[in-house]
Amino acid sequence: MISNWSGTIGRASRSVRRSQAPVTYGLIALCSLIFLIGPASGLDPAYGSGKALLTAQRAYFHRWGVVPAELFEGSARAALTPATALFVHGSWVHLLGNMLFLYVFGVMTEERMGRVQFTLFYAGCGYLALLGYAAANADSEQSLVGASGAISAVLGAFLYLFPGARVTSLLPFLFFLPLRFPAWVVLPFWAALQWLAAGRASQGPQVAYLAHLVGFGVGFGYAWVRFGRGTKVRTAPAPAPEGENQP
Repeated sequence: MISNWSGTIGRASRSVRRSQAPVTYGLIALCSLIFLIGPASGLDPAYGSGKALLTAQRAYFHRWGVVPAELFEGSARAALTPATALFVHGSWVHLLGNMLFLYVFGVMTEERMGRVQFTLFYAGCGYLALLGYAAANADSEQSLVGASGAISAVLGAFLYLFPGARVTSLLPFLFFLPLRFPAWVVLPFWAALQWLAAGRASQGPQVAYLAHLVGFGVGFGYAWVRFGRGTKVRTAPAPAPEGENQP
């Protein structure tokens, strides 16, 4: 979910810092722990180094990530991979970017939805996002990992629930001058960038733009149907979206 030419940075408000969101914090802790003990972190000497480490990483991503060419073969193990892939990340930047924005958007969204509903929402939308990507790239043998599909769904729901949230963005072409826009400006703009990038993606894309779009659309649609038009909170501070690469 990292845009090509626009970087974003956000500030959480005091109300967000005081928030109680155990599911969001638990997801961050679980993803971080899984990354630290896996080969992608490079911290466990048991995986070796150099070529041996790269081989271990590829095998790890293939086992726990989504491989579109295998997903629709009817294997029970493969059918679970859109769920397991949500907790696997390919690099430190990949992990930190995702977890930062899960925190700043997930806390308020969890508080609005409630713990149980947010848990089911996150897992279900993340699964559908990766499934949608796999269906559109059914012949690909490249492993797809990361939580960006689920986090994109959180962004979509956040847009519906908090459209007036003020977002601080740093734009490189404006010499990183910080500018504040409402979420209804920033998040649709981000989605448009994902759409354009997905249309230009060649075989074996490095960023799963389509998974971002599916997650964002499903998340927004869920919030629209579930919470109705009269329940939005129109003003709330929050940072802008950031995102994810796959290895």
